Amino acid sequence: MSKKASARRSTPRPSSAEPHRLLIGTRKGGFILEAGRGRSGWKLQGPFVLGTQVHDLRLDPRDGKTLLMTGGLGHLGPTMYRSTNLGRKWTEVASTPRFDPLPEGSKRQKREDGTSRGMTVKMNFWLEPGHASEPGVWYCGTGPQGLFRSEDRGDNWAGVDGFNLNPNYAKWSITEDGSPIGSLLHSILIDPRDAAHMYLSMSSGGTFESTDQGASWRPLNRGVQVTFGPEEYPEFGQDPHCVILHPADPDRLYQQNHCGIYRLDRTVGDGEGWVRIGAKMPKKVGDIGFGVVGHPTDRDTVWVLPMDGTQIWPRTSPGGKPALYRTSNAGRSWTRLDKGLPEQGWHTVLRQALTIDSDPKSPTLYFGTTSGEVWIGRDGGEKFECLAQHLPYIHSVRTVPRQ
Repeated sequence: MSKKASARRSTPRPSSAEPHRLLIGTRKGGFILEAGRGRSGWKLQGPFVLGTQVHDLRLDPRDGKTLLMTGGLGHLGPTMYRSTNLGRKWTEVASTPRFDPLPEGSKRQKREDGTSRGMTVKMNFWLEPGHASEPGVWYCGTGPQGLFRSEDRGDNWAGVDGFNLNPNYAKWSITEDGSPIGSLLHSILIDPRDAAHMYLSMSSGGTFESTDQGASWRPLNRGVQVTFGPEEYPEFGQDPHCVILHPADPDRLYQQNHCGIYRLDRTVGDGEGWVRIGAKMPKKVGDIGFGVVGHPTDRDTVWVLPMDGTQIWPRTSPGGKPALYRTSNAGRSWTRLDKGLPEQGWHTVLRQALTIDSDPKSPTLYFGTTSGEVWIGRDGGEKFECLAQHLPYIHSVRTVPRQ
């Protein structure tokens, strides 16, 4: 366990600013949903770069105006777009994430040296703004699994050698299969107290930690089950779907995994063992899903949105009945939240498409579905309402606080 995780530390209370915009990434471009006061009167802007596959669309919280958007143009390959005026104008970045090539004249096959050399980035998947102390720094997770860094607000990218060229890379990652859209690196997390303390997760591969800003990495998967491999509790090889640092306590992590919902407390014991908390979910629902979000000020409260993970993994709401589940006691019990949601809905919600605002008095949930709907859950999900429909297949929904 890192020194930064050796003691409980308080974090500043978030502001009670209302959400001003929702940033939405879809299979056919990017969109913005903008609200008036009281989270009402929502208006849709876009699409931006119609036809591009947007897996993530993020605002730089350090300048409040730069937007970064991943893109994929079919046979033209992956790219990325920037806007410095909140979406009014978009330009393609100067260079995109690329793995290091094989040495000139080398006859070696790629991955023979255990690294990512010679591989091809097929998808820019996850965007993460850098630490507050590092204006201009961004991180990107790709498919196949790669970690990349920009130091000029996302315009140019370079590989993080400590991960991409790590001699254990080939052992840690699965670069051919993974999810139905390929193997992915996601859930890039930066400790708000220390820019050098980072986490990342891979589908498939597991969760990893760095305490030297990515120069070296180690697995952090103890206690996370694998039901699809030869070893039930391996050191690495798990399939985390989404991992978060809880906004109320960065020493507590939650994980929605291919094999359940887990919690990790870095200040308990040696801070290395995950505990499965999804076992308390209703048996008919299970604890399989993609996204997980935390209450802005209560570290014991999180929400998940389950999906059907049985048999052939249809990736729909269990029984076609959409609902969120909330725990207010760190996973000892769960409450179903479905008021206002359709009685029948054959969709799911992907890992970047479930989010929450930072209002501590009345946190509001938002999610986008694979059937193109955007929903709001007021008062912590006590009542849901559809904000938009007939959008393309939704990959991501991110909140932007009012400036």
